[in-house]
Amino acid sequence: MRKSVLKYILVLLAIATVGCAKRGTITGGTKDTLAPVLLNSFPKNFTTDFKAKEIKLTFNEYVKLKNANKQLIISPPLKRLPEILPYTASKVVTIKINDTLLENTTYSMNFGNSIEDNNEGNALQQFKYVFSTGSYIDSLKLNVQMKDALEKKSDNFVSIMLYEVNDKYTDSVIYKEAPRYITNTLDSLNIVKLENLKAGKYKLIALKDVNGNNKYDPKTDKIGFMKEYVSVPNDTLYQVELFKEELPFKAINVSQVSGSKMSLGYEGNPKDIKIAVRKGIENIPYAISKLDKKDSINIWFKGIKGDSLAIDVSKNKFNKTFSLTLKDQKRDSLNIASKQKSILPFRERYTLTSVTPIATTDVTKMRLINKDSTDVKFTTEYDSFNKELYFDFEKQPLEKYTLSVLPGGITDFYDKVNDSLSFKFTTGNTSDYANVRIKLANVKRFPIILELTTDDGKVIATAYSEKETEINFDLIEPKSSTLRVIYDDNKNKIWDAGNFLEQRQSEEVIYLGEKIIVNPNWDVEQSFDLGGK
Repeated sequence: MRKSVLKYILVLLAIATVGCAKRGTITGGTKDTLAPVLLNSFPKNFTTDFKAKEIKLTFNEYVKLKNANKQLIISPPLKRLPEILPYTASKVVTIKINDTLLENTTYSMNFGNSIEDNNEGNALQQFKYVFSTGSYIDSLKLNVQMKDALEKKSDNFVSIMLYEVNDKYTDSVIYKEAPRYITNTLDSLNIVKLENLKAGKYKLIALKDVNGNNKYDPKTDKIGFMKEYVSVPNDTLYQVELFKEELPFKAINVSQVSGSKMSLGYEGNPKDIKIAVRKGIENIPYAISKLDKKDSINIWFKGIKGDSLAIDVSKNKFNKTFSLTLKDQKRDSLNIASKQKSILPFRERYTLTSVTPIATTDVTKMRLINKDSTDVKFTTEYDSFNKELYFDFEKQPLEKYTLSVLPGGITDFYDKVNDSLSFKFTTGNTSDYANVRIKLANVKRFPIILELTTDDGKVIATAYSEKETEINFDLIEPKSSTLRVIYDDNKNKIWDAGNFLEQRQSEEVIYLGEKIIVNPNWDVEQSFDLGGK
């Protein structure tokens, strides 16, 4: 009897336990959205008379460092970067200083967004550890706004630097030495503060520092600067425009590419270079064309087997002779193709491209007809540098065209002629395009370059004006576009970047604040007030 009662009680307890277990569901709890909290540091933040070789930061939870090599900004810069430990998650971050600190100097270590909690990746925003090797903390600051001199979108991770102007300062110091103070825009800022500064006079520099050495390398880096020295303290918001300097022309090397072509690597702009190709004292005929997406040009020469060539290159102050021993390689052959596939946009010229340079064309052996087999009048123009042959004619909407080139219509640099060629293409309807009229106001000076660009900066349409303030862009493909005006102060019809040693800023560029949205068969009128400032 007692055993039966005991079993009954045990069954009731089991049922009750199961019932209780079903009342709730175990969850992970509320998601952690809080950044780590610094509990203490040793030495304490904002310590003066700092002499330590090691800094310890203790947090309320396990943290990890993410992209500290890019996010951590130390000002003034150290020649030898500190070691930060551990490399795994920990509640304590140790910073070992491996450099000799300057006397009576305030240092700041801005970790940016690199300190995150280990579980959810919540970042401790812009955490700074500050100390001074002197008796007080410098507390002055300077505000700087970054922008690109040409493009609407600015680069990220741009260093903003101050060089102390004293009796030893020269402009060449930015090529050789690190700045006195530095900060960085990191991945999203365009207005930054240089903090913990001492009073004085400085040269303000912005640098897209590709090599990360806190020095200006014109081959790789973009630069921006204030022409006048800045004084601290100062409440001004300084705007610095970043640009890539055009390097002085310099030929670097010559290499053989094929049996009839060599490549010349260079720095700077190859426009107007002078070249001579020689075999001994005999001048060898040659042609030049560009090499896409590389700082090189192709030099085409008449085939010479097993000989050495001398290549004289000069431009401005640069003069150099290269020697090239020719190898027996396959030669390039004439090959003509159409740049457009099948549809010819109304704003484009119909274009044929050639593998080898074109020497002559004979339009009497070329014929352009429409779908009714009626001849269409055309003219041609050859761009030797791009190896492109353009055909200009009055385009009609919804038309089909055939371009025929008989043998001998095109002769290349090697006296080779084309076989019979035929290219078919069509035009769309004008209603598929849009017309945009720009009305400018408060233009400060002329001439100007007006450009419609895509969101990534590719030029859709361009116009040059020496006095006109109403400009039409007809037959534009319907898409979102950006409008900008360039003040062409040197009147060469292109935008020119600045030059640091000449203390010359880039030509001024002004963007329309809003995008231009066009749809097919639209006529858009857009006002653009340049401010007249």
